[in-house]
Amino acid sequence: MDQNIKDCFKKSLDETAIPGELYKKYSVKKGLRNEDGTGVLVGLTNISDVVGYKKVDGEKVDDYGTLYYRGINVKDIVENGKGRRFLYEEVCFLILFGYLPNREELEHFKKTISDHYTLPERYLELNILGYPEKNLMNKLQREVLMLYSYDDDPDNVGVLETLYKGIDLIAKIPVIVSYTYQSKVHHFDKGSMIIHHQNYDYSIAEQILYLLRRDGTFSNKEAEVLNTALILHADHGGGNNSTFTNVVISSTGTDIYSAISGAIGSLKGPKHGGANLAVKKQMELVINEIGIQASELRIRQIVQDILDGDFNDHTGLIYGIGHAVYTLSDPRSEILAKQCEELSYEKFRHDEYEFYRKFSAIAIEEIYKRKGIHVCTNVDFYSGLVYDMLGIPEDLYTLLFVIGRTVGWVAHNIESKLYSGRIVRPATKFVGELKEYKNIEDR
Repeated sequence: MDQNIKDCFKKSLDETAIPGELYKKYSVKKGLRNEDGTGVLVGLTNISDVVGYKKVDGEKVDDYGTLYYRGINVKDIVENGKGRRFLYEEVCFLILFGYLPNREELEHFKKTISDHYTLPERYLELNILGYPEKNLMNKLQREVLMLYSYDDDPDNVGVLETLYKGIDLIAKIPVIVSYTYQSKVHHFDKGSMIIHHQNYDYSIAEQILYLLRRDGTFSNKEAEVLNTALILHADHGGGNNSTFTNVVISSTGTDIYSAISGAIGSLKGPKHGGANLAVKKQMELVINEIGIQASELRIRQIVQDILDGDFNDHTGLIYGIGHAVYTLSDPRSEILAKQCEELSYEKFRHDEYEFYRKFSAIAIEEIYKRKGIHVCTNVDFYSGLVYDMLGIPEDLYTLLFVIGRTVGWVAHNIESKLYSGRIVRPATKFVGELKEYKNIEDR
């Protein structure tokens, strides 16, 4: 590091510091969050609703969490659609169009998705295999931007055109993700590269498992679990960082490829999309330390050690526990936990699932004892374990989040175009001092 630049930076901290009390003085919300942790309202949406508490006599009261897609409870979608191969595609239709499709509409939509699995001619050889990348999130950003070059009318940001382009991205991103992983394995991990042609009869979940696996086979339960995981990640309101990023970028009038690429960059951050990997690494350390058959007393002790900053990454945080909105329960976590348990029997890993369950219950108790707040497992707590049981490499954990969330990004992009139409431009308040310019000899 350049020492001169480092010294200048240290000097600048004294010159440009913003005292924390000024945020309160000017009623500025750090991170666009209110004092109670809820998000500052930045828009209206009819796509999804994240309900984590209720109000009684105007006061916030902890409640069991609920997630709605277009007014329909996600739990009802998953429970009533159990075993349906194309349930994620049905959810995509619901999120994009605002209503549940009839049989004819769903069949046509499924056909449209499968038709768009096809990559442009020689795209695989030239762009994916020809330019491998270690970081697959960065690679996916570039691939999405590369698709701009293959679009005959890429800067057309009309609502219908955005919908068409969005559907194309929903279909192509899972294929690109699978192939970029194979390319990385071959070039950087010195493994064998397996390239299957797309199967146009498969759902998106099935396509992913097929393209990633050497023999291309998977069980019905595996496909169902991955299908569910994609559904649970499809949307989470307009205020989450990546969705808001997508809307901010698209509000300038730029193309959808730039907006989706920006959203992927947002999701790459460990505070947003990378949390499931942090949970997996945390739990592996815990199990290696105390064993999967550890007593409740031993689990409680290591939970206390984590909270004290004496174990794992010494941050005092237990990853996978707690959420900005949900308090008593995260509905996504509850659904995924059930799927995880069912899959654990097929994979002969039920002891591991049981350890996760015991660990989370004790962690929730300990956090309440220390802080007096209700917390719950979030969707990240079980998702890493689920992906591991499915044999999905760690490199792809956050990318699966991208695959599931693309439909939400597209829907919010379109909704903003339809009903807001303005560039997103919040304000900041200048709190520095006014100064006179001095000649360099006088400084």
